Amino acid sequence: MDNNSLLDIRSDYDEKFGFNVDVKTVHQTKKGFSPDVVKEISSIKNEPEWMTQFRLHALEAFLRKPMPKWGPDLSNINFDNITYYLSASKNKAKSWEDVPQEIKNTFDRLGIPESEKKFLAGVEAQFDSEVVYSKLREDLEKLGVIFCSTDQALKEHPELFKKFFATVVPSEDNKFAALNSAFWSGGSFVYVPKNVHVPIPLQAYFRINSKELGQFERTLIIADEGSRVHYIEGCSAPSYSAGSLHAAVVEVIALEGAHVRYTTLQNWSNNVYNLVTKRAFAHKNAIVEWLDANIGSRITMKFPSVYLIGENAKADMMSIAFAGHGQIQDTGAKAVHMAPNTTSSIVSKSISKGGGRTTYRGLVRVEKGCTNVKSNVRCDALLLDENSISDTIPYMAINEKKVSIGHEASVGKIGEEQLFYLMSRGLSEQEATGLIVRGFFDCFTKQLPLEYAVEFNRLIEMEMEGSVG
Repeated sequence: MDNNSLLDIRSDYDEKFGFNVDVKTVHQTKKGFSPDVVKEISSIKNEPEWMTQFRLHALEAFLRKPMPKWGPDLSNINFDNITYYLSASKNKAKSWEDVPQEIKNTFDRLGIPESEKKFLAGVEAQFDSEVVYSKLREDLEKLGVIFCSTDQALKEHPELFKKFFATVVPSEDNKFAALNSAFWSGGSFVYVPKNVHVPIPLQAYFRINSKELGQFERTLIIADEGSRVHYIEGCSAPSYSAGSLHAAVVEVIALEGAHVRYTTLQNWSNNVYNLVTKRAFAHKNAIVEWLDANIGSRITMKFPSVYLIGENAKADMMSIAFAGHGQIQDTGAKAVHMAPNTTSSIVSKSISKGGGRTTYRGLVRVEKGCTNVKSNVRCDALLLDENSISDTIPYMAINEKKVSIGHEASVGKIGEEQLFYLMSRGLSEQEATGLIVRGFFDCFTKQLPLEYAVEFNRLIEMEMEGSVG
């Protein structure tokens, strides 16, 4: 690939993702956190008293819990210099024409309206702290499918909301889940009724536009018995010299026989700390799939997990990470087998270049009495230079003998024979390296809808810029 092509890739990236816009602010809390800030957010949202108390309790838990002692160094996060709530729109729109023009221009450039028209069952768009647009296909609404912001669900579906909210990830689960619980805003609420299959994906897009902002969306997906849904989230932010914080919580409940696929294409700029808790409960005969792509950010710590709480439940988790210069991707997955005859698969693939660091950090736990469990873990890492680092930190807690557990791990470099073969067919070294990298991630790309696979490969090309020479 020649220099002009590389410049084109960078230009395309900056045009589509790396920009910010000047937007008039409707509500903005002062920097830093306190009980008064929590109460102000709850007041702005006109929430019931129980939610205000939930938030205040979570703030106490956040203050009480220490910073994680394991994993990457998070000491550079300045919690007092973060804005915990910023809204640039008064109301959520159901038509793109009703979205404030500057925000609409942002999502137009990201291609969200076109995606909705072509291949999505519903779209939600969050800009900083609030969802600004949400719409579901009418035929799915008639079947009882709910797809709205989590704030809206609290008001319009209070019984359903309260039954499931914070049941999978409690407010005191960990320090950053507590932070999210105190300041959560936006996110998606999905409910799919019994035996309803949503035929094409629902998508949410989360955009951080402002610097030194904390984005704390809260997503809750409930798939009732025998239902099926695929939810895709995309994330991006412009690059600033000062850091932003993304600390989301995702809760998924797959009831008996349900099938949920959750796909993430994360493309944060390199000033974002991405510290996320994602967890699912899989009931009897349910299937939960996590497809998780981590590109960009300064530090990512994300370990999607499935608790297999019903017999014959199944979990398939695939985590992809790419760490470039100055980036740390600490990712992986967790499978907790709490019922017999359950199955899990964890595949982790990572690439490090330019001194970047990737870590697979995973857990497989089998509780006593959970016989005939099958679990397999595979971790593959590719290093593109001598300065990059990859670690594999698996943890197995097997408390039952009648199980089948497998683990494989490999770390390697691009072979000279591979490069020689491809270059002998007329490819440049840059093109040959890019082709090998795309092949390395092929198992993930094949799982994506075509439009997303094309976008994912484009992002990988951008990350590969300058990897040779």
